[in-house]
Amino acid sequence: MTQSLLKATRLIPSSVVLLTAGNKESRDAMTATAMFVAEKVPLITISLSKKSTCHEIIERTGECALNVASVQQVDLARKLGASHGRDKDKFSAFGIKTEKASKISAPLIAGAYANLECMVLTSYPASNYIVYLVEVVAFKANEKLAPLAWLKDRYFSVNREAK
Repeated sequence: MTQSLLKATRLIPSSVVLLTAGNKESRDAMTATAMFVAEKVPLITISLSKKSTCHEIIERTGECALNVASVQQVDLARKLGASHGRDKDKFSAFGIKTEKASKISAPLIAGAYANLECMVLTSYPASNYIVYLVEVVAFKANEKLAPLAWLKDRYFSVNREAK
């Protein structure tokens, strides 16, 4: 039996990131995944659809926030993952509480396990997507919360070390 190659990407456990982009004129949020590239210089890759509002805002501002979702934000992750387009203010529609970032203009999502403020270093087109390489310029974390992970279209809590 032949499997769809689309299933291959769902076999890689991923962090659940609530990406935010914005400034005084516009803002948006979406569920995304991120992967670190380097630790000594904190570099991360993210991928967005070229059609997304977040992509348009990032292209204008050169920055974004990666809010690592906490287990308490699983419903928000689902809502942002299923919501596309420009027809609503997701922050109002989903009751997203925000906090001011220290070094970028994009809003941070309150209640996240971690908030990473990022500046875009470069980007690469890949099919219908843009892959961004970003550098973390500031961050904060709430270690009392458990981060959320995603595998095979399901969400999991990451709160204990495997032995």
